Order: sequence, then C-alpha cells, then structure tokens
Amino acid sequence: MKKLIYLVIMTVLVACASKNTSDTKKPIFEILTTQSDGGANIRFYEILSEPKEINMLLSDPNLKRKIKQEDIQTSNFIILNMGEKSSGGYKIKVENVEETAINIVVTIKEIIPAVNDNTIFVLSSPYTIVKINSKKPIVIK
Repeated sequence: MKKLIYLVIMTVLVACASKNTSDTKKPIFEILTTQSDGGANIRFYEILSEPKEINMLLSDPNLKRKIKQEDIQTSNFIILNMGEKSSGGYKIKVENVEETAINIVVTIKEIIPAVNDNTIFVLSSPYTIVKINSKKPIVIK
C-alpha cells in the first residue's frame, strides 16, 4: 500500500513539474538608447551590419552592457540621427518593425515638440540606437 501511495505521489509530482523551454524567441528589435543630445550635426540613418562597424558601438559606455559578443554575428544595428535642432523635445520613435521573407521593414517617426510646449532653447542632437535581432537586409521608412 505504501508503495502505491508513493507511486501516485511521484507520478503527480513528475506530471506537475514545470518545463523549462529554452526555445524562447527574442523580440525582433530592441531600443538600446534614446538620447536627446550627443548625436551628429547632420540628419542620417545608418545600418551597421559588419563586425568592424558594430565594434564601434562597444566603445560607448552606455551600450557596452547592452551588446553581447554574439550579437555581432546575429544582429544588425541602426543609428537614427535627427541632426542638430534649435531646441529640446525632438525625438525619434520606432513605430513598427516587420519581418518579411526577404527583409526587415523599420517604420520610424520623428517627434517634433508642439509650439506651446515648454522646451529649452538650446542646441540638441537627438539620436536613437536600435538593435535588430536578424541579419536580413533592413529597409527604413
């Protein structure tokens, strides 16, 4: 009788055990940083896909904890730079990222402060750095 109870308890414990699924899927993109100042003086969008280019990001103290060595081989990065602006409040927002069969389509939106917002009148250079968890070609809209 004790063996039967022990067998039932063990069966229940094994059946109720949590299963560790290491097959968790990464999101298609991650915003690594959005800064209101520190970008370049000109407006540009740059896609970094070569290891030499991506290694440049590792020298940034804000990014070195967010980029792993394996990301260099499995991910692309995008630098979205708005250029020099005459006041604060400007931002670049990633609205949507879609993965198609042949590429990754990134839709962005530039946020401009409203006229009645209390913005600081100082030169700023907002930028955003995005990690795309794919090596497919990237199209920016």
